[in-house]
Parts: sequence; C-alpha cells; structure tokens
Amino acid sequence: MEFTVPEDAAETAKAVLSFIERHVEPIEREHAALLDDERKRYDDNGLLVPAVQDLKKQVRMASAEAGFYTMFGDEALGGGGLGEIALVHIQEELNRICGPARPLIHENVIPSVFTNGLSPILCELKPDVRAQYLDGIASGEKTLCFGLSEPGAGSDVQRIRTRAVRDGDEWVINGSKQWITNAPYADYCILFAVTDPEANKDRRGGITAFFVDTRSEGFECTSVIPILGHAGSHIGIVTVEDLRVPEDHIIGTLHKGLALALLGISKGRLSMSAMCVGLARWALEMSVEYAQQRETFDSAIGDHQAIQIKLAEMAMDVYAAKSVVGRTAWLVEQRHRAVKETSMTKALCTEMLGRVSDSAMQVHGAMGLTNELRLQEAWRHARTLRIPDGTSEIQRRTIAGRLLAGDHEL
Repeated sequence: MEFTVPEDAAETAKAVLSFIERHVEPIEREHAALLDDERKRYDDNGLLVPAVQDLKKQVRMASAEAGFYTMFGDEALGGGGLGEIALVHIQEELNRICGPARPLIHENVIPSVFTNGLSPILCELKPDVRAQYLDGIASGEKTLCFGLSEPGAGSDVQRIRTRAVRDGDEWVINGSKQWITNAPYADYCILFAVTDPEANKDRRGGITAFFVDTRSEGFECTSVIPILGHAGSHIGIVTVEDLRVPEDHIIGTLHKGLALALLGISKGRLSMSAMCVGLARWALEMSVEYAQQRETFDSAIGDHQAIQIKLAEMAMDVYAAKSVVGRTAWLVEQRHRAVKETSMTKALCTEMLGRVSDSAMQVHGAMGLTNELRLQEAWRHARTLRIPDGTSEIQRRTIAGRLLAGDHEL
C-alpha cells in the first residue's frame, strides 16, 4: 500500500495556498468590514450585495488565470484533468489552512467539481453550442446552477413535475425548482424537465436536461432561502413559465437526462468529504492549541483527562475519515465502480465533521460559542452537509442496496 501524496498534488496545494495568501487575503483585508458582517454582505432579500458579487467574480477570474479554477475540469473542455487523489489532498489542505466562512475563497478559488466551473455535464452539450458558452464559464466570468430538485422531489428525483413540451424546433418548459445552489447568481442553468410523462410515471426515465440562459424570458429566481440563521444564502427557488429552449440546447440524449446527474458524482462527494476532513483538522488544531494555553484549577486544561479524551476522540475521528477518503479516491481514480464506497465516505465524513466541530466548541467553552473563532460556522456548515448531494439516509440506502445485490467487497 502506498499512502504518499503525489508530488504534483502536494506542489499544487502549496501553489493554491500561496495564491490565496498573495491575491485573496489582501482583498479580504481591504474589504473586511463588508465581508465579515452578514448584515452588510446581504441585502434585505437575502441576496449578496453587488459589491460582494463583484469581489467573488474577481477572485474566480484571477484563479482561472492562474490555472486553479479549471484544474479539475475535463481536459476535453480545456481543464487540467487532475484526478481524485489530487482533488482530495488539495481540498483538505485548503480547508485545513483557511477554515470555514471565507466567502471569497470557498467555491471561488476552486469551484464545485460537479455543478460549477467546467462541469463534466458540459461534455454532453453539442460542440457548436458548447463553444458559445465555454470560454465565459472557464474564465470564471460566468457561473452555473443545477436545476434538478423541486419542492416534492429531492432524494426521489424521478418525482420532478417540471414539464417540457416540444413546439417545432423548441421546447416550452413550465415548473418550479427549489434548493438550487447558486440559482440567485447563476448565468446559466442545467435544467431538468419531464419530456416523456409515460416513461417518467413508470420510472423508466423520461427526463431531459436543457442548457438555459438564466436571462431568458420565463426563467426567474423568485427568492433566496437563508438557512441555519444566516442573513442570506446562495440557495434559491426558481420559477419557470413558458420558457422556450432551442432543441440544440438539449444536453446529452433526449429522455435520458437523469444519467447526467450521475456524471462526476463520485468526484463531487469526494471533494465534499475532503473538505470535511480539512475543516475537522482545522478545528482539532485550534482545540489542541487552546488546550495548551487555557488554564483552570492552576493548570492547562489539556492536563485534564476530560479534555484529553475529547482531543483523542476528535483525532480518532479525523484519522479514520482521512483514511477512508484516501482509499476511496484511489478506487475512483483507478476506475473501480465504487458506488457504495463513495456513499460510505460522504456519510462518514459529513457526520464526523459534526462531531469534531461540536467537540471543538466544547473544548473552547464559552469562547467556542462566539462568532470570533468561527467554530460555530464549522458546526453550522457541518449540519448542512448531511443533507445535500444525497442525505445520510440515502447514502445508507445505497450502501445497503449494493450489499444486498452482492457487492460485499470492503
């Protein structure tokens, strides 16, 4: 077994962190009054104010120019083609060093490998159509959203009710989407709609993906959904009313759109899992340092067995999760069909971060509850991650299904 981080991955991680230090942190310091206060960062409707949106675009485009924004994109799209082993190491290091709640860093220096940036779904667009949009997406000037979930269709995506009806060489789409990440700000949407109602009713597909310009008449993000006490968010509700989309803007094969939702899913779940490991290491390192400095009853709290047990259990959690992420990344990069493994990794790592961030707050006592240390941000973020990209319960359903189907290898 070989667990050494490849040299190119290690060097790239250092280069990303150097880019953040040289190009992003000066912007953060200059605009700290705006970025650090949610009441200033968001308007009354929960939308990021234009100044913050402009700063995020500035960072995206700088990262793209430096080669980081597209480094995990498919080489066929002009991306760097870096694999899963590099991905998990770089994501872990970025989050270990930077911690949570850095709005100019997360999703801007490195975008979501599945739903933004050079999404693998773009490979399924007709070449002449893709050529119209690719440069803007790759440069970070334009962003995407992934319009799949609906009020009555989350984990069970076959239940979507948005409908597309052919009208000549166009499709007319009506419906609504909810819980759509980046919907309030996206320039383009990968929009899923039922195109064969009978097949859809029988759970035989019947769903098609369309590439949509969000400025099109009939497409509107009607509201933002703030979560867990935040003043605003990047999650929105989309209303689609008589939206007309050209036939050539179908992505992939007609009626076979749900297969596209699986493109890059392993990479996406690994990226999220590595992020959890990095944030958990950040919280653990803060806790160890605090335990060595904070004194009670005439000694450092790290001398007390109760604190030592917490630190040890946090480290055990992190070590186990890091090991799982590393092995699963290797399996995926070797093109193994690691369906249950990626599900186990996603569920294990998101739940691990919840435990570790909670323990870190406890080790810090009252200081752990303050906004100053950002531990509560990690804790809140951890709680959200057990739901998107497949809930913990859906991951367990997938794992059990694979086991019962004969996939017993562990």
